[in-house]
Amino acid sequence: MKNIVLAFSGGLDTSFCAAYLQRQCGYQVHAVTVQTGGFSPEDLQAISVRAQALQVASFKILDLTQQYYERCIRFLIFGNVLKNSSYPLSVSAERMLQAISIAQYAKEIGADAISHGSTGAGNDQIRFDMAFHGLLPGIDIITPIRDLRLSREAEIEWLSKQGFDLDFSKAQYSINKGLWGTSVGGKETLGSKEYLPEAAWPTPCTATTATALSLRFEKGELYALNGVVGDPVTLIQQLQALAQPYGIGRDIHVGDTIIGIKGRVGFEAAAPIIIIKAHHLLEKHTLSKWQLYWKEQLAGWYGHWLHEGQFLDPTMRNIECFLEDTQHTVCGTVFIRLEQKHFTLTGIESEHDLMNPQFGSYGEMNNTWDGNDVRGFAKIFGNGVSIFHRVNHKNDDELKNAKL
Repeated sequence: MKNIVLAFSGGLDTSFCAAYLQRQCGYQVHAVTVQTGGFSPEDLQAISVRAQALQVASFKILDLTQQYYERCIRFLIFGNVLKNSSYPLSVSAERMLQAISIAQYAKEIGADAISHGSTGAGNDQIRFDMAFHGLLPGIDIITPIRDLRLSREAEIEWLSKQGFDLDFSKAQYSINKGLWGTSVGGKETLGSKEYLPEAAWPTPCTATTATALSLRFEKGELYALNGVVGDPVTLIQQLQALAQPYGIGRDIHVGDTIIGIKGRVGFEAAAPIIIIKAHHLLEKHTLSKWQLYWKEQLAGWYGHWLHEGQFLDPTMRNIECFLEDTQHTVCGTVFIRLEQKHFTLTGIESEHDLMNPQFGSYGEMNNTWDGNDVRGFAKIFGNGVSIFHRVNHKNDDELKNAKL
């Protein structure tokens, strides 16, 4: 029998794939679950039990949480990446790392084919396929859910006829939890008008008392929470547990899918939103004007290309080098106040703060120039515009009536 590696979440679609690939296609199925920070130990145990019930040839858990941070999340922080100014790429970022790791595992065991359970209507099918094509050129990619276009009821009926009596009770909302946020899909997100109800959010909004906290960054990376030093992955998880009960970081992302249609999905991502906003504030104080400008241009493109499944494009590595190089002076502490469904960045402290009173205080006092310096600077700085208007507007009447 030929061997096939299946990206396995333990849900209905990938469970159907596991059984179908064995019974109908004659493969030995090697199911792989990739941990990117969203599964609890209980979740992983339940997935393992499901895989055994489906009689797969083997089941493996790949824990890539740390690698996910190192290879992806830290660059999203360096770039302050928010898709359409709101979405921290909670799902699209982790999908690429999952697809890449599954492809590498398939190569490691010499698999004849590879499979995923994506439908034909979303972004994930493109992300998985592109990673598989890029790392395993020529390998067969088998996608039963996409190809057969079966309904949920048809999948359950087929599994039952094959003797797999498994519980696939459908939740009202589709939840995808990861280290960098949780996506929420349901009936409201299928249209354009309705917002998700309170009951749809995975984390209840229970915190009501305002609290102050601080985040310390070293070279752009999260270094300490409330003065307690830790590794970035642990600090992200701790901040998420602290801030999400305030209902912070909830929103609905509306964007263009890779396949050309508009899509809408809810997300809760308190830690990612707070970290990105805090990091950006620190950068405003510690980076030059043009560092900030070029970071914004490149980071926006980086986030877009990652969302589109192009993580393996070598240009992404080039931009990562630039982003990391800008972080040498992004060191300091950001002070934050949490309130219900709201947070405020109250200020920063940094030895690299360029808002230094030694050189002047905006609107108050200048220490390194005088009025004559400003007059000369303004005359030269505006000389090009002055020449344009002097050439094109011959007299005052023309200038008054000009449509600038």
